[in-house]
Order: sequence, then structure tokens, then C-alpha cells
Amino acid sequence: MKKLNKTELKEFLDEKAAFYEQPKFIETDPVQIPHLFTQKEDIEIAGFLTATISWGNRKSILKNAHKLMSLLGNSPHDYVMNHSETTLENLEGFVHRTFNSKDLSYFIKALQNIYNKHGDLESFFSQYNEEAFLQNAIHHFKKEFFILPHLPRTQKHISDPHKNSAAKRINMFLRWMIRDAGPGVDLGIWKSLSPSQLSCPLDVHSGNVARKLNLLNRNQNDAKALTQLDVNLRLLDPVDPVKYDYALFGLGVFEKF
Repeated sequence: MKKLNKTELKEFLDEKAAFYEQPKFIETDPVQIPHLFTQKEDIEIAGFLTATISWGNRKSILKNAHKLMSLLGNSPHDYVMNHSETTLENLEGFVHRTFNSKDLSYFIKALQNIYNKHGDLESFFSQYNEEAFLQNAIHHFKKEFFILPHLPRTQKHISDPHKNSAAKRINMFLRWMIRDAGPGVDLGIWKSLSPSQLSCPLDVHSGNVARKLNLLNRNQNDAKALTQLDVNLRLLDPVDPVKYDYALFGLGVFEKF
């Protein structure tokens, strides 16, 4: 593919983003899990837990995310707020790759703590509403999330941008919660934060496509690469830069670009 100028690149990516950001995208994507719910708190918790296990084989992610919702009685907020040590025992045996039932039990306790202290997840992140990016908010969220006694191994399941992580999964969760729900894929339930603050959920697929399109020249998919991609996507659309995640991901996964 020939090198595109800025206008050509924007036209190309706008077209691909619009093509992939359609309700049919939900059928094969983990975003289908929070779409099962209507109450804000259920959507938040279902989205957060699903994003947490969203790595590896997509069919396996979907299977285990549905299983996880079933373990929570398909009422994730009620389960989080009213769980007991006895009900947590029912989570025994859950595993997705390296995320196991001990990690899940801690996540339930940590979510309860955050809801008790802040009301909901949006209220915590909205403390950082005056910042142009939400990577610092993710750093502080991880600190708050692991304030209770926990196994050291459990910390690896939330990434920290301050430790040079691209924090792909939690950036994806934030996209689900914040971007306009108009096209029908993202849920757009957080109104106190703006899509302009979002960062692309940078993974192997979006990273490889971004390099081929000269949006990224760093080899690693880390926080420094994400910053570079953030800057370049904002040149194309400063209001809604992360709509291009659909284009980059779709080109990589479905078109083997």
C-alpha cells in the first residue's frame, strides 16, 4: 500500500471505522457482555470484569465471561455489594488463563470497597476529568483497587501506565463506558468524561496496522507507543480519536492488513 498523506489517511480510516463500528461487531466481541445489562452499575462491573479477562482466544474469552456472569447470578452489582465469604466459595474453580478464582474473589471485594467509597466506577475516574488523557487516572485506580490485603500475583491483572504499560484492557473498558452509544457498540453510559480523553486499546493487531500506516514507529506496544499513537490519532480526530480503534483492529483481525 502506498504511503498516504494526512487527508487520504483520514478518509481511509474514517471509512474503515464506520464499516466496523456496527452492531454486528458485538457478535464476536467481549463488549457483548456489558450489553446484557441495563442498570448502570451492572454494566460497569460486567464491563470491567470482562475487560480484565479479555486476552487470548476470543471464543474462550466470551465463554468464560458468560460463565463469570452466571457465577455472579447475572446480577453483578448485587453480588458485589452483598457477597459473603460463603458466596465467594462458589467462585472456586473459575479460571481464565492466569486469572483464577482467588483473583476473582479479590476483585469482588475491591469493587465493593470502591462502590462503598466512591459510589461507582465513573465517580472515581471522573476525579481526573480535567486531564487530557486518562492514563494517570488508570494509575490511581490501580492504587485504590489494591488498597485491601491481597495476593501479590493478583496485581498483574490491572496494568499501570506509570510502569510503561499500554494498559490495553482497561483502555478498552473505558472506551466501552465513555464513547457515544449512537452506533450501537460502545455503551456511552459515563457522561462526566469525554471521548477526547480516551486512548486506543493498543494490542498486537492495532499496533501492527498502526505501524504500516506510519501512525506508530515504536516496536513495543507499551505506554510510550500509546502516547505516540494518541498524538497521531488526535491529529485525525481530536474529538473522538478512539473511533479509529475499530479501523485498526478490524484491518488487523478481519482483513489481515
